[in-house]
Amino acid sequence: MTSRLKSDLFTDNKPVSLSVKDWIIRKLAPKMMITEKTIEAVINHQFQEANVALSKHKSLEISGFGKFFFNEGKAVRQMAKYESQVALFTKKLEDEALTEQKRKSYELKLQIAKDCIRDLKPRMYAFTDLRGMEEQPSAPREAEDSDIRDEQ
Repeated sequence: MTSRLKSDLFTDNKPVSLSVKDWIIRKLAPKMMITEKTIEAVINHQFQEANVALSKHKSLEISGFGKFFFNEGKAVRQMAKYESQVALFTKKLEDEALTEQKRKSYELKLQIAKDCIRDLKPRMYAFTDLRGMEEQPSAPREAEDSDIRDEQ
């Protein structure tokens, strides 16, 4: 026995020709009486903010859906894989006897590996863990110290 959904939003099958995002937009617009452009803007904003939050805090919780974590160990292994690919494809491209078709293939693979490294580096190395704590400004304390000195 299948459970009934509270909303019939997801009961229709998605056509293969549509992306999930486009399908959701087309299903929501008439039901909510909002333009597709507005719904698309909201969805894009939510995904952008989710990516920012995941980059900044290495975790993201979507209420009622789940919690996602950036796996540091997996990222380190993936980075090593990409770096070895860059070394391998660079070495293969040095071969003078390489056919033009193979050369183009290796150049494309090399560029893909470099792009992956470029995208992964900021997530691995630019993270500062504040655990939800804001950095306290030092200026007010200095002002208090100078006020105390002025009074003496």
